[in-house]
Amino acid sequence: MIKGKILIVEDEKNLGITLQEYLSGLGHDCRLATTASEAKASFHEGNPKIILMDIGLPDGNGLDLAREFRKVRKDFVLLFLSAQNDPETRVEGLEIGAEDYITKPFALKELVLRLNRILEHQSITNSSPDEIKVGDLKIWFKRFELENGNGEITPISQKECSILELLIRNESQATTREEIIEAVWGEDKFPSNRTVDNYIVSLRKWCETSKENAIEIKSIRGIGYKLNFNAKSVEK
Repeated sequence: MIKGKILIVEDEKNLGITLQEYLSGLGHDCRLATTASEAKASFHEGNPKIILMDIGLPDGNGLDLAREFRKVRKDFVLLFLSAQNDPETRVEGLEIGAEDYITKPFALKELVLRLNRILEHQSITNSSPDEIKVGDLKIWFKRFELENGNGEITPISQKECSILELLIRNESQATTREEIIEAVWGEDKFPSNRTVDNYIVSLRKWCETSKENAIEIKSIRGIGYKLNFNAKSVEK
């Protein structure tokens, strides 16, 4: 398993200590915060690579705290661990850029499997070039940002980043929805094909801002998608 600094934000102290001891036993450097104020201090002092975030905190809301952290840094892995399982809260958490939303109670082994999968994907992304320039578009994988054809820089979620990276690696070849699901979500949690399609719609909106039609994501009926570089120059 890829090791990293983990900030655990959990107001249920027994669960927090259990997570800290279990993940520390696997070689991670773990800090536990039981309040939003403690989490803020640990975030700025410890520069965590991974944040496991509860939502219901005694002095704040985990969703708001995650948004605050994202404004400062975009390069950390975010997982929500919450007893709140309503669809609206789950979607809100994922829209902030969370890699996953795990509802309580959960098995520790399940958490580790999902976390390991996420870190493996991030490792692949981090091996990509710092910047790719395709015509009038730019991609920064490590910063999780895109520049559109109007020169505007916007953040993208880690899943969008992973899908785009996969399509680019398979340039001019068809990538099936199943391959995208396996590479981005993993075997333990299958989204629907519609979920994949929704992420593609978001990436296409960015592609369509190009005045040079620099990148095209084509649908391959009954199979999946294929990315083509149409720009005269591609700089990596």
